[in-house]
This record gives sequence, C-alpha cells and structure tokens, in this order.
Amino acid sequence: MNGRDTVVRHLGRVDYAPIWQAMRDFTARRDAATPDELWLLEHPPVFTQGQAGKAEHLIAPTAIPVVPIDRGGQITYHGPGQLVAYVLIDLKRRGYGIRELVTRLEQAVIDLLAAQGVAAARRSGAPGVYVDGAKIAALGLRVKQGRTYHGLALNVDMDLAPFSLINPCGYPGLAVTQCRDVGANLSMAQTEQALTDALRCVL
Repeated sequence: MNGRDTVVRHLGRVDYAPIWQAMRDFTARRDAATPDELWLLEHPPVFTQGQAGKAEHLIAPTAIPVVPIDRGGQITYHGPGQLVAYVLIDLKRRGYGIRELVTRLEQAVIDLLAAQGVAAARRSGAPGVYVDGAKIAALGLRVKQGRTYHGLALNVDMDLAPFSLINPCGYPGLAVTQCRDVGANLSMAQTEQALTDALRCVL
C-alpha cells in the first residue's frame, strides 16, 4: 500500500475534541487490511498540549481552551486559516518508522512551498518546517501498535496573535509565520489540494 491508496477525507472546520476521539477510535478498531486515511480540516481556536507538555509554555492568560492530548511535543495553537492534516497510517505495512514519517511529512510541506517559490527547511532537533527561521508548519504524532494518528498543521492565512500567548512547541521566542506572509498565495482550498497531493506522493 502506498500514498495513492490512502483514503482522503476533507472534513471542513470541526471542533478538536470529536476529531481527536475519532482518530483514537479509528486506530483502535483498524486491522491489517484497513486502508490508511488522511484527514484534512481546520479547527476553531484551541491550544493543544502534548503528553510531555509543560504548563509554563502557556505564558499568558487566555480564554482559548487548552486541551491536554496524547501526541508528542509541547503546546501549539490551532485555529481558522490553519490547514491540519491528520495522518492515520500503518507504519509496519509501509515498512518505515516514525522518524522516516516525520521526514516525509516535512518534505511534503517543503515541496508544496517550493512549488510556490518559497524556500523552506527543516531544523535539527526541532521537528517542523521553517521559512527564514520562522515556523510555518508544526508536527506531532502518536503511534500505537505501529499505527499513527495526529499529524501536521500548516499555517496558511490565519490570525497568528494566539501564538504570542505560548512558547510555540516549547521554544521561547520562536517566530511563527504563514503562507500568506511568505508569498505562497494559494487559497485555503488550493492549499488543501496541494498538500493532499504532496502527502500522497511522499507517503
């Protein structure tokens, strides 16, 4: 099975908690024959705190809900105008591990931005994708019995102000950017299709 066999679901704007539960339910009930899935969506404003997350990375009071969850990483923000891709794949069946998956997810975003004339890069020891040192995409994953859920979040055209309330991904002072501000001027719908195509190529 490869990326071209992956079931793609375009879910629109949906609350965080039900999707998190749906990912866990899907992962718990799948078997060796279950096709992998890729869910593309947006969330209403929410902070999510990874399972090793430290409370001090929320640095200012906020009315935005903070949800402790079961992915890796620290705190991040999701909101309208950010494209989220949840990657529900069977690593054993694909024959590579979690580190390789992270590299492939990062590459999908790098490829998408390169097609828009934007040079993006990885940063050693800090998963995600960066443009001129500012983070444009965050990654966080969970693996259970060789099967993944959670995924990546690409800032497209959003209000970046809530990132100022946190140390993004646990890094004090980390700059955050988005596609609109670096010259990748695709619409949300166009970005969603481009990211879907890029992910199917690399997975």
